Amino acid sequence: MSKLYSAYQLKGQTIKNRLVMAPMCMYSAAQGLANDWHLAHYLSRAVGGVGTIVVEATGVLPEGRITEQDLGLWDDSQIAPLKRIVDEVKRYNCFIGIQLNHAGRKSQTQGKIFAPSSIAFETMPTPIEMTKEDIQKVIESFQQAALRADRAGFDFIQIHGAHGYLINQFLSPLTNKRNDKYGGTLTNRTRFLREIIQAITSVWPKEKILSLRVSAEEYHPDGNHVEEICEVINLSKDFGIDMIDVSSGGVVNVKINAFPGYQLPFAQKVKEKTALPVTGGGLICTASEAEKALSDFGLDLIFMGRELLRNPFLPLNQASPLGVDLEWPYQYKRAKIVPK
Repeated sequence: MSKLYSAYQLKGQTIKNRLVMAPMCMYSAAQGLANDWHLAHYLSRAVGGVGTIVVEATGVLPEGRITEQDLGLWDDSQIAPLKRIVDEVKRYNCFIGIQLNHAGRKSQTQGKIFAPSSIAFETMPTPIEMTKEDIQKVIESFQQAALRADRAGFDFIQIHGAHGYLINQFLSPLTNKRNDKYGGTLTNRTRFLREIIQAITSVWPKEKILSLRVSAEEYHPDGNHVEEICEVINLSKDFGIDMIDVSSGGVVNVKINAFPGYQLPFAQKVKEKTALPVTGGGLICTASEAEKALSDFGLDLIFMGRELLRNPFLPLNQASPLGVDLEWPYQYKRAKIVPK
């Protein structure tokens, strides 16, 4: 029996299969507003059979976007365009969440750039070290974005704590050189994340899921490694984290030896050391690879990114070789591949 195509239960919610569409920026928004491109993009993957969609990194403040073409959720006007996507995606029994983010020193927007410490990312402008007032503003912006995400109907929120963006910048000793309560020890460097989690859970419905994405390896000898990230999670999980999404890299620009499944050992270690449900992935390109990854590494869900850009209907098309007889959308039934 296929594990990939089996249902998964979390916090009283049922997800129809274990395949997750990873959050991937589309760089197609104006003023942070979702549009027809985003609707077509996400809806086609829901029609194609993924169990879960994570909407791309969405800025909690205008200056918190990675680029000025990214989605935002800092204003009430941004709720309705996202709700339109959520409502359509849910028609196909697809679980849908949104990744909330602040890019910190990696923001390419106009205006001031903030970070835990005044350390530039490569040749980008040197950021302004955040004051306690700046920190509180960002925490509150995550809280307000969570309220808007709930009004848009999302099933879950994913906090973006990975890929060298602001939360990751606080966590990493490479980018956090503060000497106050937000810097120094790993416990202190985790404080910003913990306070964001607390702010979100104070307004996020208790029956809904809160996920955290982490970079489990920074690929630098002086950076965080999977052991430190497990400690970060264990310091934070009791504040309301329900699931961990395990990625890697992004704090410094280094060449990574990437191959199908290269991040799965990190995900396995996180699951072992934190006892939380875990989503893993990394250059997984087929349903068979995803099936094997779930079984070999004991993971709960598997994410897929670029391959779903190439093949939106992969879950439907690749179920048959795994002996799974999926129900296709009636509009496409004439093309259904029947298991032999």
